[in-house]
Amino acid sequence: METNIYKIDPWEIIEEGWDPEKVMGSESIFSIGNGAMGQRANFEEDFSGKTFKGSYIGGIYYPDKTKVGWWKNGYPEYFAKVINAPSWIGISILIDGIPLDLNKVAKIEKFERKLDMKNGLYERSISIHTNNNLKVEVDSKRFISMKRKPVGAISYKIRCNRDVKITLSPYIDFDVSNDDSNWDEKFWETIEKVNTLKKITSEK
Repeated sequence: METNIYKIDPWEIIEEGWDPEKVMGSESIFSIGNGAMGQRANFEEDFSGKTFKGSYIGGIYYPDKTKVGWWKNGYPEYFAKVINAPSWIGISILIDGIPLDLNKVAKIEKFERKLDMKNGLYERSISIHTNNNLKVEVDSKRFISMKRKPVGAISYKIRCNRDVKITLSPYIDFDVSNDDSNWDEKFWETIEKVNTLKKITSEK
């Protein structure tokens, strides 16, 4: 019997427990937006499991040429598709040189996330053991401003049970596509990459 991993609450959507098969569904359920832009609940850190990155900007669309059916009466030659925009939430994380990836850790002891519908805040809390018996705790928060439409913000905290070297590398990912694209086009072409931020390294 399939179990419901979402708790009932008047204002919050709450997920407790790790199920890799539900990641893509939860990415939709825990999405945030402000009418001008929207963001799926993808993980900030790199994830090699099943996922679909989704960042969207209102008013930016693509005339996707119909692959089949355009010759039929009533079928348009093009469909207007909202384009998947470059992902702004990425943070590559190395702990003692090893990438943090929930799909590859030895054990996930705790996985919780919630979407506060009253305050527009998405939060996630995890506790994991890595393959070298290191315990890592992560707390992240994310919101998109209703007052300042172009603004999105992330708070990301990491705690470990012993001295380690942690390197965080924030990035914007242009290698995105639309899952429903008729011709599998890439909509964005990277012209230039400029790094204005230094990598953040911390030693506990």
